[in-house]
This record gives sequence, C-alpha cells and structure tokens, in this order.
Amino acid sequence: MKTHVLACSLFVATIHCTSALAENKCKLDRFAELPITMSGPRALTVAKFNGQETRLFIDSGAFYSILSPAVAATFNLKLSPLPFGLSVRGLGGSTADVQHTIVKTFTLAGFDLHNVDFLVGGTEVSTGGVLGRNILHLGDVEYDFAQGFVRLFAPKDCQNTALAYWGSYSEMPITAEINIKLPTGTSIQPRTAPWMYTNIGTVSVNGREFHVELDTGSPVSFLSLKAAEKVGIKPDSPGVLYAGDYVGVGTGRYRTYIARFDSFKIGQEEIKNAKLRIGDLEIPNVDMLLGADFVLSHRIYVSNSQHKMYFSYNGGPVFDLTVKPKSGAEPATQTAAASQPGGESGEAAATAVPAGDAADFARRGEAMESRREFAQALEQLTRACELEPDNPEYLFRRGVLYEELQQAASAMADFDRSLQLRPNDLNALLTRAELKIRTGDKPGGRADLDAAGAVAPKQAGARFRIARAYERVDQLDETVKQISLWIESHEDDAELPEALNTRCRARALQGVDLPLALKDCTSALRHLDKSAAVYPRVADSRGLVYLRMGDFDKSIADYDTAVRLNPKDAWAWYGRGIDKLRKSKTQDGNADIAAAVALWPGVAAEFKRRGIVSD
Repeated sequence: MKTHVLACSLFVATIHCTSALAENKCKLDRFAELPITMSGPRALTVAKFNGQETRLFIDSGAFYSILSPAVAATFNLKLSPLPFGLSVRGLGGSTADVQHTIVKTFTLAGFDLHNVDFLVGGTEVSTGGVLGRNILHLGDVEYDFAQGFVRLFAPKDCQNTALAYWGSYSEMPITAEINIKLPTGTSIQPRTAPWMYTNIGTVSVNGREFHVELDTGSPVSFLSLKAAEKVGIKPDSPGVLYAGDYVGVGTGRYRTYIARFDSFKIGQEEIKNAKLRIGDLEIPNVDMLLGADFVLSHRIYVSNSQHKMYFSYNGGPVFDLTVKPKSGAEPATQTAAASQPGGESGEAAATAVPAGDAADFARRGEAMESRREFAQALEQLTRACELEPDNPEYLFRRGVLYEELQQAASAMADFDRSLQLRPNDLNALLTRAELKIRTGDKPGGRADLDAAGAVAPKQAGARFRIARAYERVDQLDETVKQISLWIESHEDDAELPEALNTRCRARALQGVDLPLALKDCTSALRHLDKSAAVYPRVADSRGLVYLRMGDFDKSIADYDTAVRLNPKDAWAWYGRGIDKLRKSKTQDGNADIAAAVALWPGVAAEFKRRGIVSD
C-alpha cells in the first residue's frame, strides 16, 4: 500500500487557513478542502479516476477507501489480490472479500495524486466509491456538512488550544483504538498507518456511559441492542417501534428500532426525553454510532493530534427518526419530532445561513433537504438556480426537492430543463422516468428508461433502479435483462437477495423460465434471515413459481410463510387460495381468496391478467 505517497502528495499543496484561535502560536494549516453535496444521508465529493469524474462517499467509519467491483470495472481498474488475507466487516457483522487496485492518477480537491491504493469489494454505496480514513486521518478533519465542506488540517503548536475556531463548542475526549486485525507477517505497522485507528469517545444514556464512534458512513445514528438492554430497553419493550432494515458491507443487513430514553448526553449537550434509534451493531469496543444525521446537525472538528472531538449544534433534528416500512413498498414516514439539545423532543428552529455564490447556496440547500427542512432547502436551491440558470445539476437537485414537496409539475419542468442542458445524464433520465410513471405517463417513462439503459455503463448500480422501473410499467423482459446485468457485477452486494427476487418474480409473473426463477428465489432465501423485511416477499415470489409449476404443496408452504410474516399480502392469500382449490380444498381455498379480495379488491383481476384463475 502506498499510504506515504498519498500523504506526501497532499501535504505538498498546503493552504494556509486563518483561524480565530486563542493562542497566537497555534496555527492551523488547511491542506485540503473538499466541497461536498448531500444525496440523502450521504456526503459526496467530486474526484477523478484517471481523468474520469466520479463522486466519492465520505465515510469516517471506513478504515480504507474502497470501491465496489462494479465501480472498479466501470473505470477499467485492474484488480489484484491483497498481499495479506484481509476482509471487510460491516455493521451487521457481515464480511466481504476484498481485492486491491491502484489508480494511476487520482484527483481530489484539485490535486493530482499518483499511484493511489483502493480496496475493491462489498456493497456499492455510491456512484464512485468510499473515501475512508486512509485519507481522512492524514491530519485533523472538520465535518461541516451543513455548509457543504470537509476540511483537512495540519495543526502546529496547538497542543493546549481549543481547535473549534468558529466559536462556542462542546468537546469530547477520544481515544485512538486499532479496529483492524492484520494477519501475522504484514509489513504495515500501526505507527505508520493512521487509518488503522478509529476514534472512540463516550456518551451517557440514562446516566450510563457507552463507547461511541463518529461514522459519517452510517446514514443514521444508533445505539446497539446490547447497550440499550443495559438501560432496560429491548425491541419488544412497550413503545418501541420497528424502524427498518439497513444494509451493511457485503450481503449483510441490520434491523433498527426507535425507543424513548430519559436522557442522552454527549460532551456538554444533553437531550431530555430523547428518542434514539437502536439496532444490531457488531463493532469491537463500540456501543453507539454517531451517523450522518448527527453530523448534519453539528459542526465537528476531530482532532487526531489532541485526541478530542469539538462540536457545535447547528440546529434542526439531531437524529433521523424516519421509519422504513416492513413491506419496503411504501414511502418512508417520519415517526415523530426529532430530538434537539437542551430540552424535550421537538423541532429546532432553522438557523440563519450566510450568502455566497451559487455553489454555496446549492450545497446548503442539499444539506437542508437531507435534514428534511424542505422550505429552507427550496429557498436555497432556487437562489442557486437564479444565480446560474443554465446549471443542469442545480435544476436537477431542485426538481428532486419539488418531488419531495409533491409538486410534480414543478419537478418535471426542472427535470426537462436539466436534460435539455445535459441530455445523457443517467440520474436525471432515470428520475424523470420514475416521475412520469408515478404520474401516469407510462409511455414517456418507458422512453426515458430506454434512454437511461442506453447510456448506463454495463456494470452501473443504476441498472437495479432501471429494472425496478421497468417492472412498474410491466415490461418484464426488460426487467430481467437489466437486473441480470446488475447481478453479474454485484455478487457480494447487500442488495443481491432483493435483485434475485426481482428477477425471480418477473419470470414467475410471465410464467417463463420457471426453473431459473426457482433457482433465484431459493438463492435469495438462503442469503436472508427470516427477520429480514424482504424475506416474506421472496417467499411470496417462490410460492408463485411453485404454483406455476403445479407443485401446490410447496407453493402453500411458501405462501404460509409469506402470510405469517406479512398478513396484509393479498397476493399471497390469493395464491394460496388457488393452490387449495386445485387440491380440491374448496372451503379453505375460498376463505383465502375472500381474505385476499378484502385486502385488495383488484387481486383477482391481476391474477387473471397473468393467466391464473380460480376456476
């Protein structure tokens, strides 16, 4: 690994940063400033691989910068095995095998860096990859997501100086702990590899202290189930709400819940009656992760030199309490008002934001959108569009926000204009296609999907979205084609079971290639725990395959599982009813069909359209 080459290259281009520090002898040299944009909970920064532009996901929880195999293939990067056996472990305990690549020219923050190492493996988390601690831990790092920047500093003579140069702050001591186990014989040593260390601090929950790590790669903050249990909270405790599954590296997923706690305290900040997310967390010596939601609501300076974290509350919700429905089909909803420092749960008033150029307004608008402060975000993005009316990216981002605000006509106008300026933009084509489908323009949606499929790289993660969109317009041959391309290049991805189910169901609905459909559904179920939200959907799909194949007993068994895990699945009730009728169990079959129709009056017509009738 060429960690030292990378470090030297960055430090050559030192930028002096004037700061309001208490001691004159203390100086902060800002050697890199990375403009970021928020895409949902992800902070992305622009980079280039050998001259080709991409966006990297800022992840302080990743010990090293990493690309998915599909992204590496897209940029024609040559892979090689690591010189030592190394695997990447995700939040839910899953692992992914990794390889190694060298980017000959890696451009970041305007500087060309040469022969830069990346790991390759695991789940695709962004269009480009992950920027991890091998870069973020080259010095001190400031996370200013609300204003759209990550900054790297080299402090000089600052041992006894508070480094929160922007004003009032809280602070938390942090210790550097090695969270990577290297095989015997490796030449990499902790003293020469700062990326091996993670920063661990402490928080207080209901008066009890727990270890916490800042992880910008986690979309949400959450306390481990084991830690919550130590203060009397379990997933089945009164008032605890299931809040959705999240994917980790590899094929792993972890479940989360939302619970109320008497207090949460970090540094000098305290939230009374705090609502916190709890979930499966398997990281040695870590009880809680502070995710992107916490970072969006705070300005944070992580001093690796002083072993402290300085932070100031910006306003807005501290923790994202969005609930993901179990079915995965409906849009997410907000459970309740989020928590804020200094009092009860509630929404904080928006803070005033400074002026700037179009890029400043756009970055702040995207940060506000990620915090679900939609009115303020619209004001900022509109100002960006006014300052640069022919910038396709700003128009696209405002269009996405208009969709969030359920203003379809305004969203469509922005997407149309953005695509006039940049006709082959994959994300804009796909997003406009999805909007057209939702608003009833299926022919227009199909046209945009065709265009998106034509410009997407073969290995693109967007193939998954394209496939699902084709499924919604009943173009099932295209669904199979697009999802097959995705599966070929994402064999170690957390979304693989969902993708296998998509292909299985598309074939089952058509009644074609049923042995292949059966193989996909069975493989998906083997990848999943029964507690996973997708499990009943896969059982439903395989039940349909078996029904088509005439194996009614196995079909009934799968539909039994689907109905038990998701009693509102009308399709599973109806399919099981058909199975029972064909086994001459007339009374039981009619009862299931009646239950299905009660849940969804159109279910019989849908089965008939697929050539499956109860007669």
